Amino acid sequence: MKITDDILYVGVADNDLDLFENQYPLPNGMLYNSYVIMDEKIVVMDTVDKRAVDEWLDNVKNILGDRKPDYLVIHHLEPDHSAGILKLHNEYPDMRLVGNQKTFSMLPQFISEDLSRLYVTVDENEPLVLGSHSLSFIKAPMVHWPEVMVSYDHKDKVLFSADAFGKFGVETDTEDWACEARRYYFNIVGKYGAMVQTLLKKAAALDIDIICPLHGPILKEDLTYYINLYDIWSRYEPEDKGILIACASIHGNTYTAAQYLADRLKAMGEENVVLTDVCRADVAEVVEDAFRYDRMVLMASSYDAGLFPPMESLLHHLAAKKYCNRKVAIVQNGSWAPSAAKCMQAILEPMQGIEYVGDVITIRTTMNEANKGELDSLANALTTE
Repeated sequence: MKITDDILYVGVADNDLDLFENQYPLPNGMLYNSYVIMDEKIVVMDTVDKRAVDEWLDNVKNILGDRKPDYLVIHHLEPDHSAGILKLHNEYPDMRLVGNQKTFSMLPQFISEDLSRLYVTVDENEPLVLGSHSLSFIKAPMVHWPEVMVSYDHKDKVLFSADAFGKFGVETDTEDWACEARRYYFNIVGKYGAMVQTLLKKAAALDIDIICPLHGPILKEDLTYYINLYDIWSRYEPEDKGILIACASIHGNTYTAAQYLADRLKAMGEENVVLTDVCRADVAEVVEDAFRYDRMVLMASSYDAGLFPPMESLLHHLAAKKYCNRKVAIVQNGSWAPSAAKCMQAILEPMQGIEYVGDVITIRTTMNEANKGELDSLANALTTE
């Protein structure tokens, strides 16, 4: 596949991978993207995961024919992008490796063979001239590893963005890009919003026509849409007005109350109300919705004088991804010694910019008429600006 006349796609679609990083469900597989720039000097841009190395290497060899690559640019060393380095080296032993100082300090962790004689260490904005094409490099530490860099091709105005602007799935259609890109962003990159902001500011000085990420589709049209979403996400601002009701119920009584609250909110005209059973949902999806919307209601059962573990797990995931700047309400259930609320508040306490809505509501096993009145009041408070 041609990206431009000189930039060709050699990536691989892994339709069978069920978990990314062995934790995030992949209903639609994963793309491992790699590119080749054909010029006086030839550059391969990154390799792929070990599951896809053989197919990827065939793609590279078919593109090159009798020619040999002069360089391999290593934007990111995570194994799903670096597993083919040694195989490509064995095929083309004179090929130079392009990376930054941090890249090469980490590379021996991934490859036992000493390839230091082939290193080309680049600094920020230092050009790599290929002929009519020239690459410059921008360091992007902690987006989402410390060695990450992105590169910019000045001729075709292409940003090779590493894991930034990545997406779960093998589909190349960008129509529904935001959903799986959002889940990918908040669960993979989300903790490092400040670093993403720094990268966006640097990229703003470039005239970009195409974004080539390491996962997901190549982005060619309406780039302001994708960049604007990344700006919102990395500033930890809500993308949409809406309410996530995250419910962790043991026997279903807390969930019944959650359904009641969801119905009340919808009846009051709230357009975006998402009720999620935390016990059954993909936690990555719940994290995505928590960041997407401006309000969240946590409804959980007490358990062993503590918090029902599915809710505890969700809150620790949110803390790890730097959840902040949201309105939160708390509903607990406890048959004899309710303990869920204080546990939830303890995990939320270090999070910045959390504004509590209403008082804690306590349900004793099953929702009664008094609880309905409390939930009605909570619905009013959640929908009042």
